[in-house]
Amino acid sequence: MTGHLKLRIHVSEPWDFERIAQSADLSGWTVDHADPENEEWEVHLDEGFDFHGRRIARLLAGPRYVGEHLTRMFDAVAGFPVRLAYRSDGAWQYAFAGMISQRHERKQEEPDNGATI
Repeated sequence: MTGHLKLRIHVSEPWDFERIAQSADLSGWTVDHADPENEEWEVHLDEGFDFHGRRIARLLAGPRYVGEHLTRMFDAVAGFPVRLAYRSDGAWQYAFAGMISQRHERKQEEPDNGATI
């Protein structure tokens, strides 16, 4: 079984997304990255958000520009531009744009015992 790819998404459009969703930064995961033929990835959000009276728990991420592929995200330094859709009435509705990047878990740091070296 393929492991989950943990993702961070920063939504930049619409301009008031942060006001609507209480944060412009979302986190989630996908397994769609395992198939290089997938041109879009379904991202399951760790915490959903409300948008136009609907609870959004999944987004469909696709490259923002023609000819790009989401796997270029692994080569990007600060993120890869994407367009984002949410599921509505059985179809994906593109409504957002932003940047996507791989989310790395921080190792739990040892507590500071006050010692100096």
